[in-house]
Amino acid sequence: MPPRVLSEEFYLQDTLKAARQMLGCMLVRRMDDGIVAGKIVETEAYISGDPANHAFRRKTERNAAMFGPPGTAYVYRIHQSYCLNAVTQPEGIAEAILIRAVEPVDGLELMSRARGTGDIRLLARGPGRLCQAFAIDTDLNRSCLRTGVLRILAAADKPREIVATTRVGVKDRDSKYRFYIADNRFVSKR
Repeated sequence: MPPRVLSEEFYLQDTLKAARQMLGCMLVRRMDDGIVAGKIVETEAYISGDPANHAFRRKTERNAAMFGPPGTAYVYRIHQSYCLNAVTQPEGIAEAILIRAVEPVDGLELMSRARGTGDIRLLARGPGRLCQAFAIDTDLNRSCLRTGVLRILAAADKPREIVATTRVGVKDRDSKYRFYIADNRFVSKR
């Protein structure tokens, strides 16, 4: 049986739980010249009331996608890179999961060309590299992750061991909102 696209119900569950359960799922991008895909190995959760959440203060044009329907892509630019998030919770509640890293599975030649490297470990290790390898930019902001050119498919099998730790670049040292597959060589930071 082929993997199924994550349902709206998946994105409506508790964001921290969804961030853990997204590990092992497949991120797939359909492009004109082929398909790229990778197993999600690292995520970070951004929940309501969290000062690190882009929508903590208020809704703006930049973060408006976070208030969209569950399963919406929230893509933003930071410095010279893009970051991909999957919106969770009902429309109007701004929570999301940052996809930090994937293990490349399909379309390695396309990813290598986009990234300018043949080193498989550097293709999609970190949110900026991931977006570059998958040709993700703000044109995909607000797209549907269930029906669009960018989709997340259910995991074929669950990771054996998941690490919960603090998020990268966030000063809050008490909240363990970052999750990654233990001992996976494609995780961005240990």
